[in-house]
Amino acid sequence: MRFSRLMYCVRQGFKNIYRNRLFSLASIGTITCCLFLFGVFFSVLYNFQTIIRSAETSVGVTVFFNDDVTEDQILNIKSVVELREEVESVDYVSDEQAWEEFKPVYLGDNEDALENLEDENPLEGMNSLTIYLKDTSKQDELVTYLESLPEVRVVNASDTLAESFTNFSRLIGYASMTIIVILVAVAVFLISNTVTIGITARKEEIAIMKYIGATDLFVKGPFLIESTVIGIVGSAIPVVILRFLYVKVIEFIHTSFASLASILTFADVNDVFILLIPISILIGLGIGFLGSWGTLRKHIRV
Repeated sequence: MRFSRLMYCVRQGFKNIYRNRLFSLASIGTITCCLFLFGVFFSVLYNFQTIIRSAETSVGVTVFFNDDVTEDQILNIKSVVELREEVESVDYVSDEQAWEEFKPVYLGDNEDALENLEDENPLEGMNSLTIYLKDTSKQDELVTYLESLPEVRVVNASDTLAESFTNFSRLIGYASMTIIVILVAVAVFLISNTVTIGITARKEEIAIMKYIGATDLFVKGPFLIESTVIGIVGSAIPVVILRFLYVKVIEFIHTSFASLASILTFADVNDVFILLIPISILIGLGIGFLGSWGTLRKHIRV
């Protein structure tokens, strides 16, 4: 298509939007509502994922070593384990540190017992590594690796907790995909109906264009431009509203529910919307283009 014809289609597309203001507003409103709901679910699910990831990093695998293993050997193992992709961090706990942390819990305020054990360490030789994971689904793989090391005596890991996190993450993924598919299907259906109404209202205009020899693309061009612009506008509006509401909701929770805010870890607004903005625009464009293209093929015999 020549540039002049392309510009004609663009102009006609904008004219069609203005000429059919009610249809255009209905389409924009449909896409806005669908993408607003999508954005709400996306933000909630993203925050759930953030909370789960934060909780996963608190799941630790504890490794104890044989009595003849030196501290240098343990630190070398620590360096190697830290390089594994599923590992978030590794803490080394010496037997002295372990006893200092455990002593007040075990003995409480019993000063006589503390004096008797002042120069003794019942946890001598209990040097250990506590390994925190990025992804608990890979805990079994890590445990298998650790148990294969000759220096390791025993590995303590919570299989039930790790499996719970993994299953919950998978459930959230399935739920988000189901919601997205349903909302997109509804939006495509509604915009297809809107385009159909627009085509019906302009049947005579389309017939005249076909009679004077207009090409298929030339006839469809203004409708495609119209639906694309509607898709962009319909996707931009909910993103702006959601960004404003997201900030306000978090501020409200931090102000009114300080105890809850200290427990929950909310995702940063920039982290959420750096993904939500392009996804929403692409979905809006896809809804507009696919909805109009399918309808044009069905109702315009050119």
